[in-house]
Amino acid sequence: MKVFIIPCHFDNYSYILADETTGDNVIIDPCEGWPILSILLENKLKPGAMLCTHHHHDHIDGLDDIRAEYPGIAVYGHQSDTHRIPGITHPVADGDLVQAGSLSGQVLHTPGHTTGSVVYRFADLLFTGDTLFGAGCGRLFEGSPRQMMESLEKITAGDPAGKLYFGHEYTVTNLRFSMQLEPENKMVLQRYTALVEAGRPSTPSTIGEELMTNPFLRCREPGIITWLKKHDPCRDFPDQESVFTRIREIRNDFS
Repeated sequence: MKVFIIPCHFDNYSYILADETTGDNVIIDPCEGWPILSILLENKLKPGAMLCTHHHHDHIDGLDDIRAEYPGIAVYGHQSDTHRIPGITHPVADGDLVQAGSLSGQVLHTPGHTTGSVVYRFADLLFTGDTLFGAGCGRLFEGSPRQMMESLEKITAGDPAGKLYFGHEYTVTNLRFSMQLEPENKMVLQRYTALVEAGRPSTPSTIGEELMTNPFLRCREPGIITWLKKHDPCRDFPDQESVFTRIREIRNDFS
Protein backbone atom coordinates (compact mmCIF):
# COMPACT_ATOMS: atom_id res chain seq x y z
CA MET A 1 0.00 0.00 0.00
CA LYS A 2 1.12 3.53 -0.75
CA VAL A 3 0.28 6.57 1.36
CA PHE A 4 0.19 10.01 -0.23
CA ILE A 5 0.86 12.68 2.41
CA ILE A 6 -0.97 15.88 1.45
CA PRO A 7 -0.32 19.13 3.37
CA CYS A 8 -3.46 21.27 3.65
CA HIS A 9 -4.45 24.57 5.25
CA PHE A 10 -1.70 25.87 7.54
CA ASP A 11 -0.55 22.66 9.24
CA ASN A 12 -3.12 19.94 8.43
CA TYR A 13 -2.52 16.64 6.70
CA SER A 14 -4.88 14.73 4.44
CA TYR A 15 -3.95 11.30 3.15
CA ILE A 16 -4.71 9.04 0.22
CA LEU A 17 -4.18 5.34 0.89
CA ALA A 18 -3.85 3.38 -2.34
CA ASP A 19 -3.41 -0.25 -3.32
CA GLU A 20 -0.66 0.03 -5.92
CA THR A 21 -1.72 -3.21 -7.60
CA THR A 22 -5.44 -2.55 -8.05
CA GLY A 23 -5.52 1.25 -7.86
CA ASP A 24 -8.25 1.13 -5.21
CA ASN A 25 -7.86 4.05 -2.83
CA VAL A 26 -9.48 6.07 -0.06
CA ILE A 27 -9.09 9.62 1.19
CA ILE A 28 -8.53 10.09 4.91
CA ASP A 29 -9.66 13.50 6.18
CA PRO A 30 -10.66 15.63 3.16
CA CYS A 31 -9.20 18.82 4.65
CA GLU A 32 -9.13 20.76 1.36
CA GLY A 33 -10.39 19.96 -2.09
CA TRP A 34 -7.78 21.15 -4.56
CA PRO A 35 -4.62 19.60 -3.03
CA ILE A 36 -6.32 16.21 -2.86
CA LEU A 37 -7.88 16.47 -6.31
CA SER A 38 -4.49 17.41 -7.76
CA ILE A 39 -2.90 14.23 -6.40
CA LEU A 40 -5.81 12.09 -7.60
CA LEU A 41 -5.65 13.51 -11.12
CA GLU A 42 -1.86 13.37 -11.31
CA ASN A 43 -1.87 9.69 -10.35
CA LYS A 44 -5.03 8.76 -12.29
CA LEU A 45 -6.81 7.62 -9.13
CA LYS A 46 -10.56 7.46 -8.55
CA PRO A 47 -11.28 7.40 -4.80
CA GLY A 48 -13.65 4.81 -3.40
CA ALA A 49 -14.44 6.61 -0.15
CA MET A 50 -13.69 9.55 2.13
CA LEU A 51 -12.93 8.60 5.73
CA CYS A 52 -13.48 11.38 8.27
CA THR A 53 -11.73 11.13 11.64
CA HIS A 54 -13.91 13.80 13.27
CA HIS A 55 -16.21 16.72 12.54
CA HIS A 56 -13.91 19.77 12.87
CA HIS A 57 -14.10 21.94 9.77
CA ASP A 58 -10.38 21.89 9.01
CA HIS A 59 -10.67 18.13 8.46
CA ILE A 60 -13.78 18.16 6.25
CA ASP A 61 -13.54 21.42 4.27
CA GLY A 62 -12.87 19.48 1.06
CA LEU A 63 -15.94 17.25 1.24
CA ASP A 64 -18.09 19.25 -1.18
CA ASP A 65 -15.34 19.85 -3.77
CA ILE A 66 -14.44 16.18 -3.88
CA ARG A 67 -18.09 15.08 -3.97
CA ALA A 68 -18.64 17.44 -6.91
CA GLU A 69 -15.85 15.70 -8.82
CA TYR A 70 -16.86 12.18 -7.74
CA PRO A 71 -20.66 12.11 -7.25
CA GLY A 72 -21.90 9.33 -5.03
CA ILE A 73 -18.58 8.74 -3.28
CA ALA A 74 -18.99 7.02 0.09
CA VAL A 75 -18.39 9.12 3.21
CA TYR A 76 -17.50 7.45 6.50
CA GLY A 77 -17.72 9.04 9.94
CA HIS A 78 -18.69 8.09 13.46
CA GLN A 79 -22.37 7.44 13.99
CA SER A 80 -22.59 10.26 16.54
CA ASP A 81 -21.42 12.78 13.92
CA THR A 82 -24.13 12.28 11.31
CA HIS A 83 -25.45 15.77 12.13
CA ARG A 84 -21.97 17.35 12.11
CA ILE A 85 -20.28 15.79 9.06
CA PRO A 86 -22.41 16.62 6.01
CA GLY A 87 -23.56 13.70 3.90
CA ILE A 88 -22.24 10.71 5.84
CA THR A 89 -23.28 7.63 3.90
CA HIS A 90 -21.63 5.09 6.19
CA PRO A 91 -22.02 5.88 9.92
CA VAL A 92 -19.57 3.69 11.82
CA ALA A 93 -18.88 2.50 15.35
CA ASP A 94 -15.95 0.91 17.14
CA GLY A 95 -14.82 -2.29 15.44
CA ASP A 96 -16.69 -1.72 12.18
CA LEU A 97 -14.99 -2.61 8.92
CA VAL A 98 -14.20 -0.21 6.10
CA GLN A 99 -14.16 -1.76 2.64
CA ALA A 100 -13.19 -0.02 -0.59
CA GLY A 101 -12.34 -2.51 -3.30
CA SER A 102 -9.22 -4.36 -2.23
CA LEU A 103 -8.69 -2.09 0.78
CA SER A 104 -10.03 -3.36 4.08
CA GLY A 105 -9.66 -1.47 7.35
CA GLN A 106 -11.11 -1.24 10.82
CA VAL A 107 -12.60 1.62 12.82
CA LEU A 108 -11.34 2.44 16.31
CA HIS A 109 -13.59 4.78 18.27
CA THR A 110 -11.22 7.13 20.11
CA PRO A 111 -13.16 9.80 22.04
CA GLY A 112 -11.27 12.57 23.78
CA HIS A 113 -10.56 15.32 21.28
CA THR A 114 -14.21 15.04 20.23
CA THR A 115 -16.86 12.52 21.23
CA GLY A 116 -16.98 11.12 17.69
CA SER A 117 -13.26 10.90 16.96
CA VAL A 118 -12.18 7.72 15.20
CA VAL A 119 -8.96 6.16 13.94
CA TYR A 120 -8.84 4.09 10.76
CA ARG A 121 -6.49 1.10 10.84
CA PHE A 122 -5.35 -0.66 7.68
CA ALA A 123 -3.01 -3.52 8.64
CA ASP A 124 -0.14 -1.76 10.46
CA LEU A 125 -1.06 1.74 9.25
CA LEU A 126 -3.16 3.90 11.59
CA PHE A 127 -4.65 7.26 10.65
CA THR A 128 -5.13 9.03 13.96
CA GLY A 129 -6.66 12.41 13.08
CA ASP A 130 -6.42 14.75 16.06
CA THR A 131 -6.34 12.04 18.73
CA LEU A 132 -2.63 11.22 18.64
CA PHE A 133 0.02 13.56 17.24
CA GLY A 134 3.75 13.21 16.94
CA ALA A 135 4.88 13.49 20.60
CA GLY A 136 1.46 14.79 21.60
CA CYS A 137 -2.31 14.39 21.64
CA GLY A 138 -5.32 16.52 20.79
CA ARG A 139 -6.91 19.05 23.09
CA LEU A 140 -9.90 17.79 25.05
CA PHE A 141 -12.68 19.80 23.44
CA GLU A 142 -15.46 17.30 24.14
CA GLY A 143 -13.99 14.35 26.00
CA SER A 144 -12.39 13.67 29.37
CA PRO A 145 -8.79 12.90 30.32
CA ARG A 146 -9.81 9.32 31.07
CA GLN A 147 -11.35 8.92 27.62
CA MET A 148 -8.27 10.31 25.91
CA MET A 149 -5.95 8.09 27.92
CA GLU A 150 -7.96 5.02 26.98
CA SER A 151 -8.03 6.09 23.33
CA LEU A 152 -4.26 6.56 23.23
CA GLU A 153 -3.76 3.16 24.84
CA LYS A 154 -6.02 1.60 22.21
CA ILE A 155 -4.06 3.20 19.37
CA THR A 156 -0.66 2.18 20.71
CA ALA A 157 -1.53 -1.37 21.77
CA GLY A 158 -0.24 -2.92 18.54
CA ASP A 159 3.11 -3.69 16.94
CA PRO A 160 5.73 -1.06 17.91
CA ALA A 161 6.61 -0.86 14.21
CA GLY A 162 3.05 0.19 13.32
CA LYS A 163 2.95 3.52 11.51
CA LEU A 164 0.92 6.47 12.79
CA TYR A 165 -0.31 9.13 10.36
CA PHE A 166 -1.62 12.14 12.28
CA GLY A 167 -3.69 15.18 11.42
CA HIS A 168 -1.39 18.15 12.13
CA GLU A 169 2.28 19.09 12.00
CA TYR A 170 2.85 19.94 15.66
CA THR A 171 5.75 17.60 16.32
CA VAL A 172 8.62 20.06 16.76
CA THR A 173 6.69 22.08 19.35
CA ASN A 174 5.51 18.89 21.04
CA LEU A 175 9.08 17.63 21.31
CA ARG A 176 10.25 20.92 22.82
CA PHE A 177 7.54 20.45 25.43
CA SER A 178 8.64 16.84 25.96
CA MET A 179 12.23 17.97 26.54
CA GLN A 180 10.98 20.30 29.27
CA LEU A 181 9.18 17.45 31.03
CA GLU A 182 11.88 14.83 30.51
CA PRO A 183 15.25 16.55 30.07
CA GLU A 184 17.06 13.26 30.71
CA ASN A 185 15.23 11.41 27.93
CA LYS A 186 17.89 11.20 25.21
CA MET A 187 15.45 9.77 22.68
CA VAL A 188 13.37 12.95 22.81
CA LEU A 189 16.42 15.08 22.02
CA GLN A 190 17.51 12.70 19.26
CA ARG A 191 14.07 12.78 17.67
CA TYR A 192 13.90 16.56 17.90
CA THR A 193 17.36 17.06 16.40
CA ALA A 194 16.75 14.62 13.55
CA LEU A 195 13.42 16.23 12.70
CA VAL A 196 14.77 19.79 12.68
CA GLU A 197 17.74 18.78 10.55
CA ALA A 198 15.59 16.82 8.09
CA GLY A 199 13.16 19.68 7.48
CA ARG A 200 10.43 17.38 6.22
CA PRO A 201 7.00 16.22 7.44
CA SER A 202 7.21 14.28 10.69
CA THR A 203 4.34 12.00 9.72
CA PRO A 204 4.33 9.04 9.98
CA SER A 205 5.86 8.14 13.30
CA THR A 206 5.71 4.68 14.84
CA ILE A 207 4.01 3.27 17.90
CA GLY A 208 7.40 2.47 19.40
CA GLU A 209 8.67 5.99 18.80
CA GLU A 210 5.64 7.50 20.51
CA LEU A 211 5.87 5.18 23.50
CA MET A 212 9.44 6.40 24.07
CA THR A 213 8.98 10.14 23.43
CA ASN A 214 5.33 11.14 23.82
CA PRO A 215 4.68 12.44 27.37
CA PHE A 216 0.97 11.63 27.18
CA LEU A 217 1.94 7.96 26.89
CA ARG A 218 4.52 8.20 29.67
CA CYS A 219 2.48 9.31 32.67
CA ARG A 220 4.00 6.59 34.85
CA GLU A 221 7.56 7.78 34.25
CA PRO A 222 9.25 8.91 37.50
CA GLY A 223 11.05 11.77 35.74
CA ILE A 224 7.80 13.33 34.54
CA ILE A 225 6.15 12.95 37.94
CA THR A 226 9.19 14.52 39.64
CA TRP A 227 9.07 17.48 37.24
CA LEU A 228 5.36 18.01 37.90
CA LYS A 229 5.86 17.96 41.67
CA LYS A 230 8.56 20.62 41.34
CA HIS A 231 6.35 22.66 39.01
CA ASP A 232 3.28 22.31 41.27
CA PRO A 233 4.58 21.61 44.80
CA CYS A 234 1.14 22.13 46.35
CA ARG A 235 -0.61 19.69 44.04
CA ASP A 236 -0.89 15.92 44.47
CA PHE A 237 -0.51 13.40 41.66
CA PRO A 238 -1.91 10.19 43.12
CA ASP A 239 -2.52 8.37 39.85
CA GLN A 240 -1.84 8.29 36.14
CA GLU A 241 -4.97 10.26 35.28
CA SER A 242 -3.97 13.18 37.50
CA VAL A 243 -0.55 13.26 35.81
CA PHE A 244 -2.11 13.16 32.35
CA THR A 245 -4.59 15.92 33.23
CA ARG A 246 -1.88 18.28 34.44
CA ILE A 247 0.38 17.60 31.44
CA ARG A 248 -2.53 18.44 29.14
CA GLU A 249 -3.25 21.66 31.06
CA ILE A 250 0.37 22.81 30.86
CA ARG A 251 0.66 21.89 27.19
CA ASN A 252 -2.42 24.01 26.41
CA ASP A 253 -0.43 27.12 27.37
CA PHE A 254 2.92 26.05 25.88
CA SER A 255 4.11 27.57 22.62
